[in-house]
Amino acid sequence: MYAIIETGGKQVRVEEGQAIYVEKLEAGSGEDVTFDKVLFVGGDDVKVGAPYVEGASVAAKVEKQGRQKKVTVYKFKAKKNYHRKQGHRQPYTKVTIEKINA
Repeated sequence: MYAIIETGGKQVRVEEGQAIYVEKLEAGSGEDVTFDKVLFVGGDDVKVGAPYVEGASVAAKVEKQGRQKKVTVYKFKAKKNYHRKQGHRQPYTKVTIEKINA
């Protein structure tokens, strides 16, 4: 069985036991989180939401919080003596899917 959930403005296909990286969630390491925005549940019987499946949820456990590798942002305008260098590290949350309730 698998499901498509919406989190952090993105849609993610998940299965039980799978570890995924999502946009930062306000939950500490080891805490349980529930994703209520389930768009689709697949398997033996298919359930399609409009926009969300009624009564469906996905239970997950937070493994860790972290930040991705640094991305360098460099702005430059030729012949104007203008340049700016800036770095950015996007925060993420690693979660492990425990149960799909459909």
